[in-house]
Amino acid sequence: MNLEKQIFEVNATNFERLALEVFRFQYQHGSVYREYVDSLGVKSEDVQHLSEIPFLPIEFFKSQRILAPEAPVQQTFESSGTTGSINSKHYITKISMYEESLLKSFEQAFGKASNYCFLALLPNYLERQNSSLVYMVNRLMEESKHPNNGFYLYNHEELFEKLQELEAQGQPTLLFGVSFALLDFTEKYHLNLKHTKVVETGGMKGRRKEITREELHSELCQAFGTQQIHSEYGMTELLSQAYSQKEGIYHCQPWMQVYIREANDPFSYVEEEITGGINIIDLANLFSCSFIETKDLGRRYDDGSFSVLGRFDTSDIRGCNLMA
Repeated sequence: MNLEKQIFEVNATNFERLALEVFRFQYQHGSVYREYVDSLGVKSEDVQHLSEIPFLPIEFFKSQRILAPEAPVQQTFESSGTTGSINSKHYITKISMYEESLLKSFEQAFGKASNYCFLALLPNYLERQNSSLVYMVNRLMEESKHPNNGFYLYNHEELFEKLQELEAQGQPTLLFGVSFALLDFTEKYHLNLKHTKVVETGGMKGRRKEITREELHSELCQAFGTQQIHSEYGMTELLSQAYSQKEGIYHCQPWMQVYIREANDPFSYVEEEITGGINIIDLANLFSCSFIETKDLGRRYDDGSFSVLGRFDTSDIRGCNLMA
């Protein structure tokens, strides 16, 4: 059985074995990752446990082509950023890996996509090209085939009317929205949703004052008339998503795991429920890099779930400048 097939069949029992195989594959075939591992003085043959695998700082996606191995690129995903900033780019040589990951990730959290009508309030993502989030939602819409699926920019009245129409029909609906756009919408429109799940995808993107997730969800629950706001955790550099059903606690897919590193020592790990930097293993990143050191702060819990508590200030990043 090849690595690609094994990834979506992995379980808790064989995750470490498969992750070590992926590490060796990416060390052998990924020139940037290999150079980074070598620069740390780590010998690949000595890595025998998950805790010994080096995690690539996410900044490398801004300056390097992270591929394992070099191959024709089918799709390039690019992060959003402020004017003048350098955006991350994730070069995808096998887009079917992303599609399988996103569909199975969604199904694990919400059931089959074909059960839903999908609405998306993602203006800043729609206004640029190469958004992995737009690709994901569009792919879910394709799977759904519902005639009322649709993306919305700033046409809030149309979205309000569509939500009312679907609610009246009793149609199970899922609304993906970036945080600032959902708040903008709820300044004018209030609903009492019974058949619609609201999934915030994070980020004020400089459009609004940053608030805590608890404050955000409280405001959205009141405006949408719902008991719970769901969340999606994903990023340009990952091909998998984690979803939160309540209270901002995210659950990983079987092929994805989160570990928490010490804030000032990227090569040491903290105990469960202690705050630190989030490291992610995403085995779906088979042909780029599956071991990512993010700039997010969070906590991990004993069942493998995690919460996101904020971001590192750039000045607090440690150990990320060896090659960047």
